[in-house]
Amino acid sequence: MSTVTSSLSKWQEKKLSSLLNHAKLSLLYKASVHGYHITTFHQKCNTQGSTVIVAYNKSGYVFGAFISKNYTQSGQNVIDDKAFLFSFNDKEMKEAPLRVVSGNPQLSFTDNGPNFGSLIFLYNNTATVYSYPTGPYQFDPLRVHGNDLQLTECEVYRVEDCGGLMEKPWRNVHWDPERRKALLSMISSWKPSVNSVKQARILLVGPIGAGKSSFFNSINSVFKGYVSLQANTGTAGTSLTTQFRTYKIKPGSSISHVPFTLCDTMGLEEGLNCGLDVDDFASILKGHIQDRYQFNPSMPLQPDTPHFHKSPGLKDKIHCVVYVIDTCKVKLLSDKVIDKFAIFRRKTNQLGIPQLVLLTKVDEACPLVAEDLKNIYRSFYVNKMMQEVSTQLGVSLSAVVPVKNYSQELEIDPQNDILLLNAVVHMLRAAEGFFDDLPEERSE
Repeated sequence: MSTVTSSLSKWQEKKLSSLLNHAKLSLLYKASVHGYHITTFHQKCNTQGSTVIVAYNKSGYVFGAFISKNYTQSGQNVIDDKAFLFSFNDKEMKEAPLRVVSGNPQLSFTDNGPNFGSLIFLYNNTATVYSYPTGPYQFDPLRVHGNDLQLTECEVYRVEDCGGLMEKPWRNVHWDPERRKALLSMISSWKPSVNSVKQARILLVGPIGAGKSSFFNSINSVFKGYVSLQANTGTAGTSLTTQFRTYKIKPGSSISHVPFTLCDTMGLEEGLNCGLDVDDFASILKGHIQDRYQFNPSMPLQPDTPHFHKSPGLKDKIHCVVYVIDTCKVKLLSDKVIDKFAIFRRKTNQLGIPQLVLLTKVDEACPLVAEDLKNIYRSFYVNKMMQEVSTQLGVSLSAVVPVKNYSQELEIDPQNDILLLNAVVHMLRAAEGFFDDLPEERSE
């Protein structure tokens, strides 16, 4: 099943976010996908806390309502001193959004659906809105919806307070261009302490859509000096990576040597016989699986098959495992996926391989980081998600590294490069720890 995506454009989301104290919006319900029916609305939106309903019409209006209290289907009138209606016109980008509060102290909304008295969305289970501008919320209908009551879309988002910014960053990052050059030089000059190994092999593991392949593309982009799309990426219900891939990054004009290889795997899934198999994962760690092996979730690779490397050397094994997780989905990780992570962690620990966690899509998780990437270590929300994933996966907070992949950009950005390169440095340091821990006879 395809992922349900928001209809808000970037500037529309920014407009709406300005009314909601730069909160993070998580899509709960989309009428064109789930249906214009009040029953489905309640199934998706009840007991979600603060929510905002967003309606769209052909006249270019984006309008709706925010509430801070739950929908519970009680049928009662609810008092909510934080509730308000809003509207802005898609064609008038410079105008501030209209904000209207209830004039009736006893009524903010009626808890039998998105019913605000003056505006009732999904009216009669149709793609229309009922408008009564002299009700509890008094407004000019021309300004709110242009007298166009036929909807092209209707969505509901959970509104999550990002908590604002800390006074000082809790991790120090130097954002100047010289730092980017220094990081590139540091990486280029790094060499494994083991003579038989020329490049550290770093394995990326994570759920579908977490951004494993996008991370490779982003790192490749940094070294090439332009946005690269070598690995297959996108949005799908199943893993886009179906083969085991080892990606060697070719040095660009700014660097002479790339001392690591990124290995990509099939996405992690919670069901049986789907996603990356635990036995295949162990074979990858030990260096038995070769490049371009086609994964078969129902049957792990067998020793008598062509892609099985029977006598791998130290250079063929994995030297650092990186678990890649979408920051927006830290709270949505199922118990089954967390259990799979735990199994993978035990396998990795048994082999003495260092492990890190890469948190992607930080800009989508926190609007304040989207506004300025330098806010990443000042964001209370990002800090909270890092602590949560640290607890869920059982890794230290120092092993959790947030990044922003290149996903929609056409040109590279120096600040984004610094964040990505910092992540690579952490990985190389982790791999160095693996080599340092080898018995002397194996480190020759």
